[in-house]
Amino acid sequence: MTWCEGAVVVVTGAAGGVGGATAAWLATRGAAVFSLDQRQPADLAGTFVEVDVLDEASVQQAVRSVVEQAGRIDGLVAAAGLSEEPTPAEEMTLATWSRTIGVNLTGVFLTCREVGEVMLAQGSGRIVTVASMSGAHVVNVPQQQVAYNASKGGLVAMTKSLAYEWAPRGVRVNALSPGYVDTPLLGSKHDLHEVWKAATPVHRFAEPDEVAAAAAWLLSDEAAFCVGTELLMDGGYSLA
Repeated sequence: MTWCEGAVVVVTGAAGGVGGATAAWLATRGAAVFSLDQRQPADLAGTFVEVDVLDEASVQQAVRSVVEQAGRIDGLVAAAGLSEEPTPAEEMTLATWSRTIGVNLTGVFLTCREVGEVMLAQGSGRIVTVASMSGAHVVNVPQQQVAYNASKGGLVAMTKSLAYEWAPRGVRVNALSPGYVDTPLLGSKHDLHEVWKAATPVHRFAEPDEVAAAAAWLLSDEAAFCVGTELLMDGGYSLA
């Protein structure tokens, strides 16, 4: 996957989880990675740029900082996201709904818009949004997460819309929809972990590096004909 070598790639949510794994995967293969997040862990890969994806001005400043340092942006992996604690829809507060939609959907839109403007001016670029199987498949165990599901379903639709608009101008946009990944985003739901594994035909969670490799493939030249694609990688969970 030679495209990585020398490519300038922005990764959001890079302080951990899928974002952190993706930043590290790309950096070890020669990409100039700019890792965007609110905090900078000791093991963060690439060049850290602080950002709050809920803040439009913060996103704009972060993207300006990358361009000032690197001169261009070749790729974006928008992996910033969160999951609310399971809550019946009738009990969900507006604050929880707004924050989940804000980070998972509005924050990704702001990031794509700002990076997309740079790429459109260049006439080239590749974007991967990190969605979820939950965008289209309500899991079959008691996991009430209406805001999360709505945000990821909206993210897939947004990705397809951006792909349609931008592909003729040289910018490819695709979505990656993982199933359960062994990251802190699974939260404190340890009592459900074995249930989820049992419901997944491969009987395990995805490793962050597996998801990172899929994101990198969608960015690569090998995926040049993927436009508005949703790559579902859920270990067969949604087959049932």
